[in-house]
Amino acid sequence: MPTLQRRQLVGHDILLARHGNHISSMRVDRRGGRVLAFLDDGSVDSAPNMISPGLRMPETVRSIVRDDWKFFAVVTACTTGFAGVMFAAAVALAGNSGDPGMIALLSSYSGS
Repeated sequence: MPTLQRRQLVGHDILLARHGNHISSMRVDRRGGRVLAFLDDGSVDSAPNMISPGLRMPETVRSIVRDDWKFFAVVTACTTGFAGVMFAAAVALAGNSGDPGMIALLSSYSGS
């Protein structure tokens, strides 16, 4: 089973190797897939954030939710619908029963 881990930013390592202590700040451009470094002399350098475009990176929680949001939405809807049907069945059973003890039992059951 693959473990969920933070993706390593390859661009940081590349820029640190190029410029060392002359980097004043860095930021990640996720859309462009690059890391930008702002240097002490005011110039900007960038490096790609992937070793190879075809390389499959390890899964993260965010990437799983982004890829499988439709599945999670269907599971949530089915679970909510099933809970609603079970609640309606308990209420209907309590209402159809003529025994007052059964009505009290089904309507006051706390579930614990």
